[in-house]
Amino acid sequence: MKRKRTTTPKSIAISLLLLAFLLVFSSASFAAEAEVGKVTHLSGPLFAKKADATTRILSINSAVEQGDTLITEKKTFARVKFTDNSEMNLRPGTQLKVSQYNFDQTKPTEDKAVYNMVKGGIRAVTGMIGKRGDQDSYKLMTETAVAGVRGTTYECKICAGNCGSIPNGLYLFVLQGVVNVSNSAGAQSLSAGQYVYVQSGTSVPTILPGNPGIDFTLPAAVADTPKSGGETKKNDPGCIVR
Repeated sequence: MKRKRTTTPKSIAISLLLLAFLLVFSSASFAAEAEVGKVTHLSGPLFAKKADATTRILSINSAVEQGDTLITEKKTFARVKFTDNSEMNLRPGTQLKVSQYNFDQTKPTEDKAVYNMVKGGIRAVTGMIGKRGDQDSYKLMTETAVAGVRGTTYECKICAGNCGSIPNGLYLFVLQGVVNVSNSAGAQSLSAGQYVYVQSGTSVPTILPGNPGIDFTLPAAVADTPKSGGETKKNDPGCIVR
């Protein structure tokens, strides 16, 4: 006759403790993997919104996670430094989502950075993603066009009734490197010093003869942006163009 095994309260308690430990360990691991950067400079309110609509307030040294939509208020300037050493300056009234991000120092072929810019403006300095492995691994998505960025510094501004007499649409300016701007209507490749304008998702990206009148000045609080090579430029006004 077989002996019937019984479960004691002690064994149940041990099992529950092990389960709790595994859950905590898994949550900690996931959080560590989800963190993609930190806020390094900030002047004004900055928020991070999740897909489930939960929102948290960010401050200096706050973690930025994959899936966050970063939101700046009307007078807020913020800078985020990502784990691949890239940086993103967010201008007032900006919404930028970190849609995909993967960087492992030992796995360059798995690099990925995809940002969705809903509105506002940014100044970005790329890091390792886009310079090693797949050169098409860094993309900035907007409603009107996709910018494929390869080791560069660039400005991007979405005008939607907030740029005075300047027509609505997407404006992009390259300070260093190469950016390819494309949509269903066509594509343009830009090098340093060039501007492009995209009116809508069905209009061809157009290279402009010069600055259309957008002020690309950055305040001193966030202006000491490193060069793409890693060297810091002190008191850089953020490429003042008039």
